Amino acid sequence: MVLATHNQHKLAEVRAILGAAGVDPQRIVSAAELGVAPPLEDGLTFADNALVKARALVAATGLPAMADDSGLVVDVLGGAPGIFSARWCGRHGDDEANLRLLLDQLADVRDPHRTARFRCAAVLVTPDGTEVVEHGDLDGTLTTAPRGAHGFGYDPVLVPTGEHRTCAELTPEEKNARSHRGTAFRALAGSVVAVLGQPG
Repeated sequence: MVLATHNQHKLAEVRAILGAAGVDPQRIVSAAELGVAPPLEDGLTFADNALVKARALVAATGLPAMADDSGLVVDVLGGAPGIFSARWCGRHGDDEANLRLLLDQLADVRDPHRTARFRCAAVLVTPDGTEVVEHGDLDGTLTTAPRGAHGFGYDPVLVPTGEHRTCAELTPEEKNARSHRGTAFRALAGSVVAVLGQPG
């Protein structure tokens, strides 16, 4: 099964999440490993973009494919950066610049109004046209400066509800146990096991 990513952090994270749910992580390869270029993500929602990626992978490889699209939804910004999270600064995947821009935009926003959540849509698409879509959220508040060395993306600035540490200060195991991506891919795991023919 192919995972639509060129991000090694995400590949490792998804392998760990699905491995804990009974999927052999070695049966999951990335689009990068197969040399498949990412398609243009032109959907209007996280689910739309995830389906664009998975359908393109199925067409390119003939294999069942998983994809996710996720991002940071900030209440005071009306849901932005949302589907534009990875390129909020104008360049795709520049985590440092994305964080700096977001924190600059929120510089005058007081703590009670810094609510936000990570949101993820995870999908499975098979060559026979079956499509499964699952969702996950991780609610929290935003810090005024990045903290922590784990994770990627906006992890250093989101403190999950009920926690005092940012997602980047959690261990990978702690993060996966409660993250938006963990929730979505755990919900998808049964379908993945069924497609791969593995015992649950």
